[in-house]
Amino acid sequence: MGSIEENIEPRVEVEIASIKTKETVSGFHFGMASALLCGGLLMGLAPVNAWPLAWVALVPLWWLNRLPHLHTLSALGYASIWGVAYHGVALSWITGLHPMMWMGMSWLGSVSVTLFSWMFITVWGAAIGMTWTGLMMVMSRWQWPISGFTRVLLGTALWCAIEWTWSRGPLYWSSLSYTQSPHNLLGLQLSQLSGPMTVTAAVVGVNGLFSEMWEIGDSGVRRFRIRQHLGRISPRFGAYAIALFLGLHLIGIILYSRPLADGVDTEISVGLIQGNIPTDQKLTDKGIQTSQQVYLDGYESLAEAGADLVLTPEGTIPQAWNASLQDRNLFQRAVTNSGVPLVLGTFAHQNIDDSRTPLMQSLLLLTPDGSIAGRYNKVKLVPLGEYIPFEKVLKPIVDRLSPFAAKMTPGEVDQLLKTPFGPMATRICYESAFAELFRWQVKQGGQAIFTASNNDPYPPQQMMQHHALDVMRAIESDRWEVRVTNTGISGVVDPRGRSRWLSAPNEYATHIVTIYKRQTHTLYVRWGDWLTPLLLVFTAIDFMRRRRLCK
Repeated sequence: MGSIEENIEPRVEVEIASIKTKETVSGFHFGMASALLCGGLLMGLAPVNAWPLAWVALVPLWWLNRLPHLHTLSALGYASIWGVAYHGVALSWITGLHPMMWMGMSWLGSVSVTLFSWMFITVWGAAIGMTWTGLMMVMSRWQWPISGFTRVLLGTALWCAIEWTWSRGPLYWSSLSYTQSPHNLLGLQLSQLSGPMTVTAAVVGVNGLFSEMWEIGDSGVRRFRIRQHLGRISPRFGAYAIALFLGLHLIGIILYSRPLADGVDTEISVGLIQGNIPTDQKLTDKGIQTSQQVYLDGYESLAEAGADLVLTPEGTIPQAWNASLQDRNLFQRAVTNSGVPLVLGTFAHQNIDDSRTPLMQSLLLLTPDGSIAGRYNKVKLVPLGEYIPFEKVLKPIVDRLSPFAAKMTPGEVDQLLKTPFGPMATRICYESAFAELFRWQVKQGGQAIFTASNNDPYPPQQMMQHHALDVMRAIESDRWEVRVTNTGISGVVDPRGRSRWLSAPNEYATHIVTIYKRQTHTLYVRWGDWLTPLLLVFTAIDFMRRRRLCK
C-alpha cells in the first residue's frame, strides 16, 4: 500500500501543477486580450472627443514586445485586437454609407458593400500596429536584448516609419496624430516642426515610457500576470513619461503664443455656401436643377454682400462641365455680371474641350472675363467610390452590386489653384488626410488653404474628424484655411488651429469670412518629415553602441 500511495501522490501533484499552469496561461490570454481591447477602444474614442486617452491607450500594445516567451504569431494576433478596436471605433462612421438602394443596389448588396468597406479599411489600419509589433518582436530577439529608453526609442522610430509608409498609400485616415485634434491645440503645434509624425512620435513615446513602469521579467506568462498589480509598478519611468508630456506641451505653448501679425493688405473676404443637398437627391435630374438654383442663389447673395471670392463644395454640380456651352452656363453668367470669382466644384474632362478624355473630380475658378482661370483636379481618389482598385479582379463584383462604374482619373500632384489673389493650396475631401500634399502646395507658394468636400451621407462623427484633419493641415503649414462642404461641417481655421467659425451639420448655410494670405514657411514645410529618419539614425547609433559594449 505504501508503494502505491508513493506512486499516486507525485502524479496528483503533477496533475495539480498542470491544471494551475493551464489556468495561469488561460488567465494570461484573457487578461492580455482584455487589456488590448480596452486600449484599442480608448484610442478609438480619443479623436475629437477625448484626446487625453491617447497618451495611455497604447500601453497594452507596448507590453506585447516585452514578453520573451510569446510567439511572434501570437503577438500579431493580440496586436490585431488592439488595431481592430481602434480603427473599427474611429471609423465606425463608414456604416453611414447604408442605405444605398437609391443607387440601384439591393438591400443585401448595400449592407454587404458597407460592411466590406468598414472591415477592409479597419483591417488596413490595424495592419500598422501589427507590422509594428512584428518588427519590435524581431528586433528585441535579435542578438541582444533591448530595454528601457532603447526600447522606447526603437518603438517610436518604427511606428513613425510605418505610419509614414501607410500615408503614401491609397488608404489613410486615422493616424495617431489626429487623436489630438481639434482640441489639444498645444500638442498639435509640434506639427510645425516635422508634420503630423511629430505628434505621433510624442504619443507613442509617452505611451512607451508609461509601459516601462511595469517591470516585466523573463519568467514569461506567470510573471506577467503578477506584474499587472499596482504594487508592482516602478514609478521612475512614469515620472519620465509625465516630464516628456509636459515638456512637449511647453514647446507647444511657445509656438502657440506667437502672434499671427497679419496685415490688412493681405486680407481676403471669402464666401462659403453649404448647400445641404443629400447625394441621393443631387444625382437626379430634379436634384441637379435644385443644386444649381440653391448654389446660384447663395453665390449671388454672397457677391452682393461683399465677398471677394466664393467657394463651393466638392461636386456642387454633379455634371461634366460642358466647354462648348460655357458662355451659356448660369454660373459663368452670374460671375460675369457680379464681377466676383467663383470656385465651382464639378466634374470636368482631363482636356476640358474634349469629352473623349477621362473624367476628373475638379474645382474650376470662373472669372468675370468669362474664362476658367484656374483648375484643381483631385489627386487622391476614394477607392470603390471614384475608382476601382485591382480593377480586373474587383470590377465584376462591383458591377454586380452597383450599376454605376467608378471610373475617375486622378490629377497630377504638382498643382496650385491660381486665383486673382495669388496661388492657393487646394484639396478635395479625402485628401485632407494626406499632409504631404498640402506641404508641397504651400512650399510652392500657396498663400492660404481651400478645401472642398461633400461629407454626405456620413454622420457628424465623420464631419468632425474631417474638420480635425483640416485643423492639423492649417497648423502644419501656418496658413489660414477655409473648408466648405455640402452637408457640413464647413468652417474657418486660423494658423494656430483655432476654429473661427463652424457651420451646423445638415443645414443650409452661407457665410463670409476674412482670411489672410501668408508666405511664411514652417520647418515642416521647408524640410518635410525630418524627425522620422532622425529617430531611425539615433536608434541605429544606440544599437551599435550597445553592441560594442556587449562584446
